[in-house]
Amino acid sequence: MNLLLLTCQFLPLAGLLLIALLGNNEKSIAAISFWATHAMGLSILALLVVWAKHGFSGYEFEWFTLYEHGSYRFPILFYLDEVGAAYLFAIWVIFSIIVRYCRNYLHRESGYKRFFLTIFGFAFGLNMVILAGSIDMLFAGWEIVGISSFLLIAFYRHRVQPVRNALRAYTVYRFCDIGLLLGAWMSHLLFHESDHFSQLAVLFEHSAPSPASYPALLLMSLLIFIAASGKSAQFPFCFWLPRAMEGPTPSSAIFYGALSVHLGVFLLLRTTPIWSYHIFTRLIVFCIGLLTVVVASISEKTQANIKGQIAYSSITQVGIMFMELAAGLETLVLFHFLGNAFLRCYQLLVSPSIVAHMLRVEGAIDTEMGFNTQNMQNYLPVSIRDTLPEVLQNTLYVFALQEGNLERLVRSVLWTPLKRIGATINACKIWEKLLVGGSVFAVFGSLIHFGLMAAHFMAIPVALMMVLASLSAFSQKHSFVWVWNAIAMSCLLAAVAVWLLQPTARIDILLFMTGIVPSWLLGLLVLSKLPGKEQFADSPFAYRAMAETYPGLAMLLFLSFLGLVGFPITPAFIGEDLLLYHASTQHAWIAALIAISFVINGIAGARVFLRLCMGRPTEICDHAEITALQVILQSHK
Repeated sequence: MNLLLLTCQFLPLAGLLLIALLGNNEKSIAAISFWATHAMGLSILALLVVWAKHGFSGYEFEWFTLYEHGSYRFPILFYLDEVGAAYLFAIWVIFSIIVRYCRNYLHRESGYKRFFLTIFGFAFGLNMVILAGSIDMLFAGWEIVGISSFLLIAFYRHRVQPVRNALRAYTVYRFCDIGLLLGAWMSHLLFHESDHFSQLAVLFEHSAPSPASYPALLLMSLLIFIAASGKSAQFPFCFWLPRAMEGPTPSSAIFYGALSVHLGVFLLLRTTPIWSYHIFTRLIVFCIGLLTVVVASISEKTQANIKGQIAYSSITQVGIMFMELAAGLETLVLFHFLGNAFLRCYQLLVSPSIVAHMLRVEGAIDTEMGFNTQNMQNYLPVSIRDTLPEVLQNTLYVFALQEGNLERLVRSVLWTPLKRIGATINACKIWEKLLVGGSVFAVFGSLIHFGLMAAHFMAIPVALMMVLASLSAFSQKHSFVWVWNAIAMSCLLAAVAVWLLQPTARIDILLFMTGIVPSWLLGLLVLSKLPGKEQFADSPFAYRAMAETYPGLAMLLFLSFLGLVGFPITPAFIGEDLLLYHASTQHAWIAALIAISFVINGIAGARVFLRLCMGRPTEICDHAEITALQVILQSHK
C-alpha cells in the first residue's frame, strides 16, 4: 500500500517530466499523456481496492523526514481515509476524461505542449493535497495547484483579458494563503507533535482535554475559513471564478467545475475537528455558504456566456456543501461533491458544442416563429418575478449584473489601502526614507542601550520595514528591477527580524536564505538581459511577450519568481514555515506580519512575470494588421 501511495503521488510528475523531455510533437505528447494517465488511473484504482480490503479505515504512511531541527519537524507524510478516497476516485475519472478530450480538442494549438505540462503539474499538486498527512504537505500541494491555475487562466497570453484575470485569481489565492500559512504555524504551536490529520480527531474527543484555548481554536478556524472560501470562490470571493473561465474549456472543466473549486470543501473536511468544536464556528461556515448561495444563484441569471453561468452554478452548489458541513452532514457532502463534479465537468466540455448548435438554430429559424433568445426572460427565478414588486425586481437585476459588487468591496477593503500606502512610500525621496528609518532605529537602540527594553525588541522596527518594502514592491509599476529588489529586501528583513528574536535559529534562517538569494540573483540576471529596458518606465502597463520572443529568459524568470515567493521548489518553502515558527515564540503578531509580507511579495512578483512574459510580440501584431488590411482591400475590390 505504501508503494501505491507513492506511485499515485509521483506518476503525474513523471508524466510532466517525460512530456518536457520527449514531447517534441503532438503525437509524442499524446502518447505520453495516454500512458501516464492510464498508469495513474490503475495505481489509484489499485490503491482504493487495497484500502478497501483493509477495512476502509484511515491509513498513514511516513516516507521520510525532509527537515528536522530542534523541536521542528517536516515529515513527508501521506494519509488516506474515506474523504481522500472519494476525491481520488473523482481525480481518476475526471483527469482521464480531460486528457483524452484535450488530445483532440487542442489539436494544432500553439500551446499544446504547455497545456499538457501544466495539467500534469496540476494533477501532481492535487494528489499531494488529497494524500497529505499534515497541513504542511497540504500547503505545498495547495501552492502547486494555485500556480497551475494561474498559468492556465493566462493560457491565451496574446489577449489582455485572460492575463488580467489570471492575476486577479492569483491575487485571491495569495491572500487566502495567509490562512494556510498561519494555520500551519498555529498547528505547530498548539498541537506540537500531534498535528497529523490522523491525530486531530483523537485530540478533540470529548473524553480528552482540549488541546488549546477557545480563542486560539477560534482564530485557527477563521484562518481555515479564509483559505477555504478563497479557493472555492465563496463569499466574499465569488467574483474571480467566472473570470477564470478565460482559459481553455478543458482546464475550466477540471479546475473550476470539477476538482479545484472543491478544495475548500476538502480543507474543511480535513480540519473538521478544529472548526466544528463550537456552535459559533459552525454558524460562520453556514453563513458563508448561505450568502454565497444567495449572491451566486442570482448572479448566474445575468451571465452573458454559458461558462459564466456554469461557474456560478458550481459556486452555488459548493455554498450548499458549506451549509451541509456546518450541519454535520459529512457523508452527504462527499456524495454531493461527486455528483456536482461530474455534472459540471460534463456541462463545460459540451458547452462549445451547445453554443455552436444554438447559433445554428437561431440562424436557421425565423424569429417571427417565436424563437428569439433576446426575449427569453430568465434574468430572475420565476418565484421572485411572480412575487416581488417591479422596483425590487429591477434592484435585484442590477445587483445580479454587478455580481453583488463583491470585487469592488474586496478591492476597496484589502488592496486599495495597501496600494495607497505603497504609493506614498514610493513617492518619498531616498533621504527622507533614510532619515525616518534611521530615527526609528536610533530610538530603539537608545532604549535598548539604557536597559529600558530587551534586545530582541529591535525586531519590531525591522519587521515594520519588511512590510513597507513589500508594500513598495506592491505599488511600484515603473521599475521591474525596483520591485524585484524590494521583494528580496523584504525577505532579508524577515530573516533579520527572526534572527533578532531567536539568535539560536541561525541554521533555519540560513536555510531560508539559500532559497531566496539564488532566486533573486537569477532574476536580476534575467532582467539585466532584457532589451529595451529604458522603455519600461514610459509604458509600465504594456505586456512584453518575452515568453515568445525570449522563451529561455522567460523560463528562467519564471523559476526565479517561484523561488523568490517561496514556492516548493527551493528550501525557502520550508524556511517560510520556520520563520513563522520561530517568530511566534516571542511576538506572535510579527509572525502575522511576515505572512502578510510573503503574500504581498507573491502578488508583486506575479505582476512582474505577467508584464514581461505575456502579450503579443510586435512583429506578430504588425503581421496581423497587414493581413487584416489586405483582406479589407480585397473585399472592397
